[in-house]
Amino acid sequence: MIQPTEKNDDNDDIVQWVRNGIAVRVFGEAADASNSVAAEIASLIRQRADDGEQCILGLATGSTPVRVYRELIRLHREENLSMKNVVTFNLDEYFPMKPNAAQSYVRFMNEQLFDHVDISPDNIHIPDGTVTPDRVTEYCQQYEDAIDTAGGIDLQLLGIGRTGHVGFNEPGSEQASTTRLVRLCEITRTDAAKDFGGLEKTPQLAITMGVGTILRSRRIRLLAFGEHKSAIVERSVQGAISDSVPATYLHDHGNVEFVLDSAAASKLNPSTADVSH
Repeated sequence: MIQPTEKNDDNDDIVQWVRNGIAVRVFGEAADASNSVAAEIASLIRQRADDGEQCILGLATGSTPVRVYRELIRLHREENLSMKNVVTFNLDEYFPMKPNAAQSYVRFMNEQLFDHVDISPDNIHIPDGTVTPDRVTEYCQQYEDAIDTAGGIDLQLLGIGRTGHVGFNEPGSEQASTTRLVRLCEITRTDAAKDFGGLEKTPQLAITMGVGTILRSRRIRLLAFGEHKSAIVERSVQGAISDSVPATYLHDHGNVEFVLDSAAASKLNPSTADVSH
């Protein structure tokens, strides 16, 4: 077991413990947490390259992973990290959504990461927000098939919404769900409204990897920063598994870490950590 008060020898700000099968790592600052995850990703990329293999990454959007992507760019520029062997699958995309729209996750990923590293465009996969409605079901199955053909996701990066969604798997999502078209809840849309110029202009639908898709990843790293995430982090880590908080499905995975800053971890109680780990 990782003891609730264990300190990392290299950084006194890190506290670690395990609860409900989830390893929790708390950093004093979000930047340090992001750099730690970026270092893990870089190490995995290099290990796969040394073995002559591709590294399959599941990626997230939003403000939370931006620091991770900035650090990967720095490692590429300053420490010779190549992403030529990397294949990526993004979690989700609004629907409908043109790839060149300001709010598009295609545009976000290009601006925040892909345009600045040496990844092959052929290795980038982001759900297509321009698929015609009659083809969405077929397209979502093709996305699942592409992940399987690539060999499955080695490491899935996640954020978490205030509803407890991972990807756009809103409350009510089933644990075995796969990539599909979903309806966004009002809290999620309200949180996104500033990017669209108002709630009435915010999409009601999105294509998302399913919970089951995420759970097939070999490693999962969920990042959450800021006090506004503390309540849902507490429910996700310390609450019972429930479809009302889809992030609780991660309890059953076996290789999940919640990587937090001190503000996001402020409502957690490490004294209740599992004694079985």
